[in-house]
Amino acid sequence: MTYHEDSEVRIRDLMPGDAQIITDEETAQGWHVTVDKYLARLKDQQEGKCVSMVAEYHGQIAGYINVYPAPEAGAFGHMGIPEIVDFGVLEKYRKRGIGTLLMDAAEKVAGTYASRVCLGVGLHAGYGSAQRMYARRGYIPDGSGVWYGNRVCEPYSECCNDDDLILYMSRDLP
Repeated sequence: MTYHEDSEVRIRDLMPGDAQIITDEETAQGWHVTVDKYLARLKDQQEGKCVSMVAEYHGQIAGYINVYPAPEAGAFGHMGIPEIVDFGVLEKYRKRGIGTLLMDAAEKVAGTYASRVCLGVGLHAGYGSAQRMYARRGYIPDGSGVWYGNRVCEPYSECCNDDDLILYMSRDLP
């Protein structure tokens, strides 16, 4: 399915061949990823658990995003609020509006399930641009504090500022 298409960007469903392309591109930019992450998204999509989308910029894979209509974990687990998960734009394609288009598409999909959408964002500097984007789009923290390893990080407990330290946020959809 195609969710957006203009002269530069096309957003469509994730397909099997995309998994290795995304993995190779992220590895080339210094990220530590395996193809398993994207194969798991494909499996979830095939089982109807999520909608996984990729953005193509002039025919090249440039980014991805996933919507889970009924998340089972996290601050909004089992609440009927769709969750945007694992959103990224490859570094060489940033600052072209691709992230905005992916978020627009994800929020539109989420809006077919509920009037609210949620997401979790990492807290280290690598997530800075995403944090700013979410604030500009009207996402606000849910009030549960930070989470680590899929659990609330209790006050004064130790944690590591890695990809598992996140803040959950949500917004109402128009």
